[in-house]
Amino acid sequence: MSGPDKPKVIGEEWSDERVRSFLDIRPWDAAENADYNALLKAYQAMRAEDFERFIGFFVAEGRDLNATGPDGETILDLIARHRRSVDYARALEKAGAKKTAAAGN
Repeated sequence: MSGPDKPKVIGEEWSDERVRSFLDIRPWDAAENADYNALLKAYQAMRAEDFERFIGFFVAEGRDLNATGPDGETILDLIARHRRSVDYARALEKAGAKKTAAAGN
């Protein structure tokens, strides 16, 4: 995280402990899917290589890569629309994530 007291660091190495800490992230809204929320927050915060490590920990815990967000889309549906997120999408697909039928396969 960055802020007035902590400048943003680019290219910082993330420990396994820090990557795993995103498994504990919970949504503010109890109605939101916790698995989707954790994937979204990890995607927003991590570099592709750290995100791929996170996906390994996520799957090892038996979490759902195909969890849907409030709009019915998976995290892969969202990421697939971002042209600079090919490596993130590839990591998800390699781990078994699928797009929803509405988003196209």
